[in-house]
Amino acid sequence: MTYTHGHHESVLRSHTWRTAENSSAYLLPHLRPGQSLLDIGCGPGTITADLAELVTPGQAVGLDASSEVIAQAEAYSQGRGVPNLRFEVGDLFALRFDEATFDVVHAHQVLQHLADPGGALVELRRVLRPGGVLAVRDSDYGAFVWAPPEAALDGWMELYLAVTERNGHNARIGPSLLGLAHAAGFDDVTVSSTCWTFADPQSRQWWGGLWADRVRFSRFAEQAMGYGLCDAEDLDRMAQAFVRWATSPDGVFVVPHVEILARR
Repeated sequence: MTYTHGHHESVLRSHTWRTAENSSAYLLPHLRPGQSLLDIGCGPGTITADLAELVTPGQAVGLDASSEVIAQAEAYSQGRGVPNLRFEVGDLFALRFDEATFDVVHAHQVLQHLADPGGALVELRRVLRPGGVLAVRDSDYGAFVWAPPEAALDGWMELYLAVTERNGHNARIGPSLLGLAHAAGFDDVTVSSTCWTFADPQSRQWWGGLWADRVRFSRFAEQAMGYGLCDAEDLDRMAQAFVRWATSPDGVFVVPHVEILARR
């Protein structure tokens, strides 16, 4: 699988900011002590640890394809002291778990990076117990909005969509989650949407800074140039645009997400 973002520090800077509260709030009312939980594409484990604490003493598993990021997740979990949580390296298309193993399966910003998101949902449904809930949240990159207008950021968006298309992925998958869940065999599906909004000086500096670095140094940059879609000067202009946006007192950046809760 080609992962557009890779695991550069600037990417993990974003992932480690995520918590259950700011990224999985739609799921929290459905969690209770004693449930078993699987977090797919868990990354550095910050969301996973939050969810695991909410289902204690139930067992929670975080799974990711990267052994490097799993090591980071294990260190984070040990530091927090979450005894009911373990992490594994694995393939979400060939889960080692038996059918009907988990009460809750969670996937945050995972399907947008897959060539076969529908097949992934079929496999996630397999390991979900009857009455269990699948929680999936994905963004729609094409629906990102920002102010003030910035032509170089328009170019960044076009480039990002071109790279993900070249990788065989759908960076605009959020609104398609309902249809994918129906196709995977789920009849009981609830849809909601929420946004990340970066508008105060601190969050602007953080978001603009990490994307300025991701544009130049992450796997995305390597792929964009490798595919012949841009050169280093193009990427530098986009990075500078993120810095300009971050320092604007009028800067606003909105990242919309679609969420589904699908019951087996």
